[in-house]
Amino acid sequence: MSTPAYVVRVAEDPADREACFAVRKEVFVGEQGVPEDIEYDAYDAGAVHVLAVREDGVPLGTGRLLHGEAAAAKTGGAPSVGSLGRLAVTREARGLGVGAALVRAIEETASARGLTAVDLHAQTHALGFYARLGYEAYGPEFPDAGIPHRAMRRALQPGRRTGW
Repeated sequence: MSTPAYVVRVAEDPADREACFAVRKEVFVGEQGVPEDIEYDAYDAGAVHVLAVREDGVPLGTGRLLHGEAAAAKTGGAPSVGSLGRLAVTREARGLGVGAALVRAIEETASARGLTAVDLHAQTHALGFYARLGYEAYGPEFPDAGIPHRAMRRALQPGRRTGW
């Protein structure tokens, strides 16, 4: 099996975080028509952002993890459940496994923080993608930014290393 031509890392420096926001703008604002004023929110400041970049540094995808009180406030759940969100992969990187690698990186980060599960709000067209990664849908369909979504959850196994 060949090594992918990208790496996934936690976005710890300002340049990485800006790259995360640029990918979100390209995918959500540019492609999907989400208003820019609702794409970025107060949760971004305290979230753990992950970034996938090509070997030459070009950003390919991003996602974020809310944890603790922020996750509980966002999802109405328990502080032990993380919230995966803002998962976006650039058009050129779709089909390369970038989205799955980002999800696994977020899960591993959540597990390392002692979280027991990860919730997310999936666009309905992406339900199959998340189901293949072990997420189960629950509750009714609902609109978010004018796009149909469903809530999904996956329990985490403590200490599980995914190798992202």
